Amino acid sequence: MTKKLTEEQKKFYSEVNYESVQFLRQRYNKVNRWVIADLLKRSAYRYPDKKALIFQDIEYTYSELEEECNRFANALLDLGLQRFDRVAILAHNTAHHVITWMGTAKAGGIYLAINYLLRGKDISYCINHSESKIFIVEDALYDLVKDVMDEMPGVKTLVWSNQGAGKPAPETFLSFDDWYKKYPATEPDLDLHIEDPVQMTYTSGTETLPKGVILNNQSLLAEYMGSIVDGEYVAEDINLNALPIFHCAQRDVFLNPCFWVGATNVLLLQADPKAIMEMVEEHKATMFFAPPTVWIGLLRHPDFEKHDLSSIQKGYYGASIMPVEVLKELLQRLPSCERFYNYYGQTELGPYHTILKPEYMTTKPGSAGQGGLNMQTCLMDDDGNIITEPGVPGEICGRGPHALLMYFKEPEKTEDVFAYDWVHSGDIGVLDEDNFITVVDRKKDIVKSGGENVATREVEELIYQDSRVSEVAVVGLPHEKWVEAVTAIVVPKVGETIEAQELKELCQKNLAPFKVPKGFIFVEELPKTPSGKILKRDLRKEWDDFFK
Repeated sequence: MTKKLTEEQKKFYSEVNYESVQFLRQRYNKVNRWVIADLLKRSAYRYPDKKALIFQDIEYTYSELEEECNRFANALLDLGLQRFDRVAILAHNTAHHVITWMGTAKAGGIYLAINYLLRGKDISYCINHSESKIFIVEDALYDLVKDVMDEMPGVKTLVWSNQGAGKPAPETFLSFDDWYKKYPATEPDLDLHIEDPVQMTYTSGTETLPKGVILNNQSLLAEYMGSIVDGEYVAEDINLNALPIFHCAQRDVFLNPCFWVGATNVLLLQADPKAIMEMVEEHKATMFFAPPTVWIGLLRHPDFEKHDLSSIQKGYYGASIMPVEVLKELLQRLPSCERFYNYYGQTELGPYHTILKPEYMTTKPGSAGQGGLNMQTCLMDDDGNIITEPGVPGEICGRGPHALLMYFKEPEKTEDVFAYDWVHSGDIGVLDEDNFITVVDRKKDIVKSGGENVATREVEELIYQDSRVSEVAVVGLPHEKWVEAVTAIVVPKVGETIEAQELKELCQKNLAPFKVPKGFIFVEELPKTPSGKILKRDLRKEWDDFFK
């Protein structure tokens, strides 16, 4: 995707005696190339024999991983992959998944990871809407799509990854290793550009059909650089990737930036608290990212004190708001981890948007911080006016090189997300006197009870102050009088008993009357996405008739 020259650029080139402007631009693109496809190659140049990737009993040095991704790229090209064709993969955190991502970039295609919480027709929708030509399916996840395989007519090639369950490939599939390993390890000679689209991610589709977010090389490289600088990643780091890499938070804020600096990435097939602690101990992981729900799961695990987690020096959280009481507990019970970072963002921004750095963890523990290295951040009202006064709520918006290129085949929605020349997050926030942003709530999670707006986070933070509470989600449920009734859905800690009246009295002492929950529901667990976000939509649906 080469940009056309403006009249001013043409005039400049002619004045400095470059007769063949096209030749100059082609040569410049070769010499000045900066694309995702080169990340591993540059780290292999610096650290050829260093461990790049560890997955179960598979280990690749940087030079080995670079060669494997080159083989995969050549295999794609031999299948007839054209520039910007979509290559979809449905897989857990596996070596095959990493090779697919980097190999697709090297072949000039667009990588698309499918959310494995989806089922059947939801997956076929993503495959068909994206017009994916190649679909890679992990054996352990095949049951999710086996009944809709005939409903994806645009897929020309099926590839079977056996790294989830070790099952042999069905007749209609190419076997991943048997297929790509026969190709040369030399890098394809392609003219790749920084403006080229390289990655596609479908949003969660909580309110409507999911949207396909297209990011180009520039968006991702700018986001990676911001993550590296602001998150303080170094080549000596060992990064444990436990959250799914189909999700942009784990993949694009941690996995790939760590490849860029030459750190070691350890892949965990799935996020299980016991397995996480064992892998930290075995590999001496120095950095670990998880959403608050996973950090809470670690703290509540009976074996937390039995494992040596002292290698963790840097802890990261994001994807949802960390309760302040939980952060305090982490700082107390994980003393080796002196530096905690809060990343905030959205898929449309690569996803990293703002960061709260460790030096502010004790003074501003509930804040999302300020815009990252390459980002501008503001609050905006519904009329496009930027809000600068502390304490006044507005929609959190971002601007910078991380921004999406487009929503695939959705120009009107693309126009909407770029309204007033900022990317709109759908989150409500407030500024403090130091220009730090605190996320108040999702627009759709604000409860409108009896004509008053209630930010669910404020209620949740208070309920977390009861030491018997493991997790809580506050939602609005239908109510004859209040229209929406503030309702707290609570998970007690194991072995603890909590009475609804006790929590109600706590709220009555500390909240305005209209913010006090009208009901308390006690459950054993809360539904979550693979990235750890609590699915409030599911809770609203499940308890829809609670007050009826």
